[in-house]
Amino acid sequence: MEISPDAWVLYEWRGLRLTATVVFTWAVMALLVIGSWAVTARISEDETVSRWQVMLEVIVTRIRDQIDEVGAETPERYLPFIGTLFLFIATANLLTIVPGYQPPTGSLSTTAALAICVLIAVPLFSIARRGLAGYLRTYIRPTPLMLPFNIISEASRTLALAIRLYGNVMSGTVIVGILISVAPFFFPVLLQLLGLLTGLVQAYIFAILAMVYIASASQSRKDADGGANTETAKGD
Repeated sequence: MEISPDAWVLYEWRGLRLTATVVFTWAVMALLVIGSWAVTARISEDETVSRWQVMLEVIVTRIRDQIDEVGAETPERYLPFIGTLFLFIATANLLTIVPGYQPPTGSLSTTAALAICVLIAVPLFSIARRGLAGYLRTYIRPTPLMLPFNIISEASRTLALAIRLYGNVMSGTVIVGILISVAPFFFPVLLQLLGLLTGLVQAYIFAILAMVYIASASQSRKDADGGANTETAKGD
């Protein structure tokens, strides 16, 4: 039984392999792009709007509210990135109801790529808000001896994000495969419904953790700057 889309090779040419991970990833991205274009192309400000527009507004509002609850000062600043992470992971997991489909989030390469995006986004958002010097100074606070530990902390968070999402998606796939061999009719239906719920939960957790890391980095810069300004004021 192939439980990872990486093991499903759809096409191979001169050592180059086209796996199901790549195909399904692009399929999810195409679905999101086409779907968002179709909905936003008919956005109306009239009193009567389509159901798709209502659904889009609800999703965007809920994501924005969740970002705001994390503690970000300007949720709109992070909405495109966090919203994209959530919608991609949620869509990739929900499409498991399609026969023959394997979620690309069941591949460690996909989850690692998503975690690397978060790793890059954390300093980018922080630098844009606090400046490069302010961001780099936090790695040597409260003492330069903390530099290697802070670097390890950043790397471990990225690894934890990738492994957490990959492990949760793969564990569901393995359990379904085992139960299919035991009871091929009853259990798969229940596990499929549970898998859909788990997929949404994992998308939510990944997006929230990404926002927590970004907000925490930005907040620490703010606190550091505030502390420095307070010490300067006391000295004056």
